[in-house]
Amino acid sequence: MKVTVVGAGFVGMTCAQRLAEQEVAEDIVLIDVLEGRPQGIALDINQAAAVEGYQALVTGTNDPKDTYGSDLFIMTAGLPRKPGMDRSDLLETNGKIVNAVASYIKQGSPKACVIVVSNPLDTMVFLMSASLGFEKSRVVGMAGILDSARMAFFISEKNGGGIKDTRCMVLGGHGDSMVPVPQFSTVDGVSITAMLPESEIDEINTRTQHGGAEIVNLLKTGSAFYAPSAAAVAMAKSILRDEHRLLPCAAHLDGQYGLSDIYLGVPCVLGKNGVERIVELDLDEAGQAKLNASAEAIRADLETLVEKGLLAK
Repeated sequence: MKVTVVGAGFVGMTCAQRLAEQEVAEDIVLIDVLEGRPQGIALDINQAAAVEGYQALVTGTNDPKDTYGSDLFIMTAGLPRKPGMDRSDLLETNGKIVNAVASYIKQGSPKACVIVVSNPLDTMVFLMSASLGFEKSRVVGMAGILDSARMAFFISEKNGGGIKDTRCMVLGGHGDSMVPVPQFSTVDGVSITAMLPESEIDEINTRTQHGGAEIVNLLKTGSAFYAPSAAAVAMAKSILRDEHRLLPCAAHLDGQYGLSDIYLGVPCVLGKNGVERIVELDLDEAGQAKLNASAEAIRADLETLVEKGLLAK
């Protein structure tokens, strides 16, 4: 197996490290436009193999040809939103990066699956899919696993532990419009609605929706990378090992949840073909309304990409 991680920032380099340590693939490529950075990170990870005992080899490169023949790509490249930066500016900058990467994926790895981590997530995965022209199932976005993991930790804090038994479900876009679903979030199979008062659940939901911003505010510079990389690698393993895990991911909807022609966070079964199946949950009226609102926020960003000339109407 050959996996390419695009972008040698903190998320990308941590993805490469996790892929190597867990031996998800024998051949791991870390590519970045900055000369020397992916090469240096790769050398460091390869030297750690003697201590950790893994056999995977990481290649750092600036040459897209080194990615050719990859079975899977994890797309992490892109600029974070900086103070004073307009959202449309971020969409344009990262949209151009996505289109550039899509061109060499299409040329050199036409059978690959692609996991998109770059933000704004749901918009960038739609653009990646449109640029590639692959089957929609082979292009998927990472967000729901991360948001659900954050929710799980907040629940375990309230319970005083037990995070290993906590499983959560967060739907919708990766942003303020995400939709935590408490009735489908459990501790060892028991819904948290039977364990926690409504006021505490509301607090957890709100904190989950702003989980990324909380970390950014604490760090002052930079954003989360340990949990995002863990989530992306979990998706990679399920695809490459055909594990058929049920995971919340940004998948292309074609009528599911009453929505079409959009990438949105929903429960997906991930296997060797990417998204093997989308599971439709029985949402109440309020939950469906929140999901619809999340979809509208994403469509507004897609319209911006059209206006910028980065996405065909």
